[in-house]
Amino acid sequence: MTTIAFIGLGIMGSPMAINLVKAGHTVSGYNRSPEKARPLADAGGRAAESVADAVTGAEIVALMVPDSPDVQHVLTGDDGVFAHAAPGTLVIDFSTIRPDVTRDLAAEAAGRGLRYLDAPVSGGEAGARNAALSIMVGGEPADFAAARPVFDALGRTVIHVGPSGAGQTVKAANQLVVAATIEALAEAVVFLRAYGVDLEAALDVLGGGLAGSAVLAQKRANLLGHSFEPGFRIALHDKDMGIVTSAAREAGVVLPVGALVAQLVASANASGDGALDHSALLRVVERLSGSDRP
Repeated sequence: MTTIAFIGLGIMGSPMAINLVKAGHTVSGYNRSPEKARPLADAGGRAAESVADAVTGAEIVALMVPDSPDVQHVLTGDDGVFAHAAPGTLVIDFSTIRPDVTRDLAAEAAGRGLRYLDAPVSGGEAGARNAALSIMVGGEPADFAAARPVFDALGRTVIHVGPSGAGQTVKAANQLVVAATIEALAEAVVFLRAYGVDLEAALDVLGGGLAGSAVLAQKRANLLGHSFEPGFRIALHDKDMGIVTSAAREAGVVLPVGALVAQLVASANASGDGALDHSALLRVVERLSGSDRP
């Protein structure tokens, strides 16, 4: 079993850290809001008082924070991971950030004698709680192999997809597909309601055919109940779609549907829905159709 520092104990990070404790690892967790470390402590982990406190003595340092600047600050700040991790420590970034930032951080980590994997995840809060995440990993194959017991405690689909930055690139593609699928489902729901169709029956049919998807299975209750308790917040998906569009521009790739969906997600965020689950894209379609509610 491994001694792990886990930085970032939010909606995703907290259940992930708890699952590592359940798997038998020794976990010290840190979050800027100390109260968010309580569930980890209650599960048998340790609430650290600082990044340095969590990292000292850790064989693996895991991160799950919101955005590229947050990862940069946690890793490279004066009191950050790079300043306190012992040579040979394996840093695993589960956050979703820009691929170019990941490559730069991996290079800096290597220069400090550290190992680095980018390992963004998909599956939302339910996947994190149920240890059923999909994990796409970029970095050295040997480091991936060393981290496998950690990944296996957190996910069901764990795949090494290439060198540093590859995990983040695959995650960007994932977020494009998820956002486009939610938008299509939201439009279908508004369309079906406009014709008075039994929505529950209609989603049964869609879910059992080619239109079925993991997105429909996970977001069905939200769409039926018009309930958007966050499993993955719109504000974060807005950030992710910004990563998609900027990376596509850098690569000279045209993503016409992706660009449109990015604008719709940005509209949801700008309209005050950023704290809601990304299935609240339904509210965008409803507003465009002349109604805030069905």
